[in-house]
Amino acid sequence: MSSDILTQIANLEKEISTYPIGSITQKQVNGNTYYYHRYSVNGKRKETYIPKENVDVLRQQIEQRKALEAKLKELKKLVPKQKVPDKQHNFITSVRTGDALRSYSNAVRHFKKRSSYQQLHDYVHGNTADRVFILFGLRRTGKTTLMRQILADMSDADLRKAAFIQVAPDNTLADVNKDLKYLERNGYKYIFIDEVTLMADFIEGAALFSDVFATCGMKIILSGTDSLGFLFSEDDQLYDRYFQVHTTHIPYREFEEILSIKGIDEYIRYGGTMSLSGIHYNETSTFASKESTDEYVDSAIAKNIQHSLRCYQYEGHFRNLRQLYEHNELTNAINRVVEHINKAFMLKVLTDEFESHDLGRSAANLRKSGIDILDKIDRTALNERIKTMLDIRNVSDLSVPLEEVHLHEIIEYLIKLDMVHKIVERSSSSTSSKTYRLGVAQPGLRYAQADALVETLMQDDLFDRLSLPEKNTVLERIRNEIKGRMMEDIVLLETQLANPKKQVFAYHFDIGEFDMVVFDPKAASCAIYEVKYSTEVVKAQYRHLIDEEKCEATEFRFGPITGKFVIYRGETCMVDGIRYVNVEEYLKGLGENC
Repeated sequence: MSSDILTQIANLEKEISTYPIGSITQKQVNGNTYYYHRYSVNGKRKETYIPKENVDVLRQQIEQRKALEAKLKELKKLVPKQKVPDKQHNFITSVRTGDALRSYSNAVRHFKKRSSYQQLHDYVHGNTADRVFILFGLRRTGKTTLMRQILADMSDADLRKAAFIQVAPDNTLADVNKDLKYLERNGYKYIFIDEVTLMADFIEGAALFSDVFATCGMKIILSGTDSLGFLFSEDDQLYDRYFQVHTTHIPYREFEEILSIKGIDEYIRYGGTMSLSGIHYNETSTFASKESTDEYVDSAIAKNIQHSLRCYQYEGHFRNLRQLYEHNELTNAINRVVEHINKAFMLKVLTDEFESHDLGRSAANLRKSGIDILDKIDRTALNERIKTMLDIRNVSDLSVPLEEVHLHEIIEYLIKLDMVHKIVERSSSSTSSKTYRLGVAQPGLRYAQADALVETLMQDDLFDRLSLPEKNTVLERIRNEIKGRMMEDIVLLETQLANPKKQVFAYHFDIGEFDMVVFDPKAASCAIYEVKYSTEVVKAQYRHLIDEEKCEATEFRFGPITGKFVIYRGETCMVDGIRYVNVEEYLKGLGENC
């Protein structure tokens, strides 16, 4: 029986060798489509142009080869496996098994779990085959901890079949392949590979994990610092042979539950990473200072993008960023764009503060404290100074000017990394057009950079004439304005993420706006919200919500209004038919309803 199977295998392998390897790709150049035969020779990628009339024939041949390879795989399963005598194996990568793995995982046994833990647990202990699991997210968002928690909860029997591989920058896929083959021969089933994207050839050979080891029954969990590399590997190598969990956005609910740090103010100032918790969190948080924030932006975001693009540069993902890369200025440019996003946010806050009707409230509030600076300032001159101070500086230091096209392409990658999200804004004067503002998924990062800009603003000559108590009062006013705008973005972003089947947006009228509308297309109804950084109930807060003209116009476009809400920092209550909801309760409720 086995000899017949071996003969069939030999004949099938011979037949397979007559068909072409690789795949067909296409590229758009000046509106024209060109086809290429992509394949690897001795580990090196090759591409050959295919005339359009030959594409269908080549595609059929490649599909035939794949069908025969699938048949070969099934035949090989029928061959009795010979017991390979175990021998001493010197791991090339850093591999933990057995008691070392139990010690490594026990350290996080008492940690509270993120909601994504269940998805990873279901993959590890479920019946899924032929797929890998990817933990996708920026540094310090809990990827390694999730893997250690799964290991900590394993039975002794399962842990004996588990291995944790720590990849180093000098490791290659060949190194990992050798270690995985040894682990497979010796019955290991659960393989956790951390920092897998550090390998320069990961993007090009990621299919090794799904096509070779996952199909043989191993559960492969991949995690890495350069999360953009996963996006490229999914597109080119893994296709639909993976599950993934995104860890970058840490919602308020998890910030409070897991880190035991309560309050929207704390989330605004420090939210965004899972690196620390407890009494010393504020002093040692990733975003506790401008310096630590800049280090995070540089290492977790800018170098992340550059490393992934460098490892995949032949595919043209650099696009207009190539010149910046070749002049060693790409990391600097990415840092500038992150800062630019927050400067644009600050510019909006400050110009509104010193230009709009809010100025009157600010002036009145400060006047009560005996400070009349906002009654004396030249608003036009101050706005010009603010714009100058918040502009991107040191442009003359760049060999390659940072242009609008660079800004847009870098923002695309920031969105792919989940670091930045689009918040939709719609207008009552237009039924179709939408605009966007950018919300940063890690509020602590935005606040740290914004607060540094406020400190810079306070060095202006105008404010330098104030006494220290006066400066502190003005600072507090501006910081509260920043927190208010951030709280609004946080509510919109988390509502949007928790309601993927609904449309969430800010809605502008000719005069005034609803801070948030949640439109349910299926139910053909909506709810309207104001978001206020306040602990007090004031009728002016909901004046737009009870404006009959605004409500009628909204219902005409989005159906009956099923609820009117003010989200604020005070106690939940009902006032004049308006539901006041505490912001922490609201954000935690979103998590419960997901």
